[in-house]
Amino acid sequence: MFETLTDRFEGIFGRLRGRGRLSAEDVDETLREIRLALLEADVALDVVRSLVGRIRERAVGDELSGALNPAQQVVKIVLEELTASLGGETMRITYASRPPTVVLLAGLQGAGKTTNAGKLALWFKKQGRNPLLVGADLQRPAAVEQLRTLGERIGVPVHSEPTDPVAVAAGALDVARRTGRDVVVVDTAGRLAIDAEMMDQVRRISEAVDPHYTFLVVDAMTGQDAVTVARSFGETLTLDGVILTKLDGDARGGAALSVKEIVGRPIAFASTGEKLEDFEAFHPDRLASRILGMGDIETLIEKA
Repeated sequence: MFETLTDRFEGIFGRLRGRGRLSAEDVDETLREIRLALLEADVALDVVRSLVGRIRERAVGDELSGALNPAQQVVKIVLEELTASLGGETMRITYASRPPTVVLLAGLQGAGKTTNAGKLALWFKKQGRNPLLVGADLQRPAAVEQLRTLGERIGVPVHSEPTDPVAVAAGALDVARRTGRDVVVVDTAGRLAIDAEMMDQVRRISEAVDPHYTFLVVDAMTGQDAVTVARSFGETLTLDGVILTKLDGDARGGAALSVKEIVGRPIAFASTGEKLEDFEAFHPDRLASRILGMGDIETLIEKA
């Protein structure tokens, strides 16, 4: 993902570096190219306007006129504003003083909710926590089975009953307290499209468990549709963050760049592959530098 956008930015910055001093026309031309590159990557129009507006404000101000190397300064401004668009800083997860800490996952069917419930539980386990997975998606019998299989693979128990999703979720809190589980991850039902019944169910589950975190699971491959989904869920639930899935895919990447500004909530985690371990806290600065073709040195170092 982002390869095309990265190529575009490398081209834009390459032309800038060859110029030495930058005239107002040079800056305008660069901003036009950046705007076009972002729109072609399927970034939401409002987000493109806001991002380019912020870059323009800084690039035509004092920041550039006093710079020893104006081209480098433009790159620095673009990097900082792109990082801000992606959320600025990594979201820190805190835990309830009286366990369990409850995490509710919401999203459309096909976004990867159930798989990411497993990935998130494994992430919590690696932080030294004792998670409990909750199968409250009773619409799809296969969802609970899938969750049980994931639970077995990562050594995390799964609570579910063929009753009512709200009762299952509420009952899970008692199970967690009784069995010493300090984090509860609730998987809820999705549909292929947003409908009133699904929204009502997830709202009632949320009221029953009073989650510390509500994460919207968004498929990064869906582009602009992801923005529409995020808006709809944001009107029903108090979202705390987004889990972006399929970030290793070959789509244009617009969803990743749009969702934070549209929802007003950070991307908390990113799923970067098929394996259960391919899941990490989202680092806006690292993704921004990767998009601009500067490589993501930090992640490479961590994986070495």
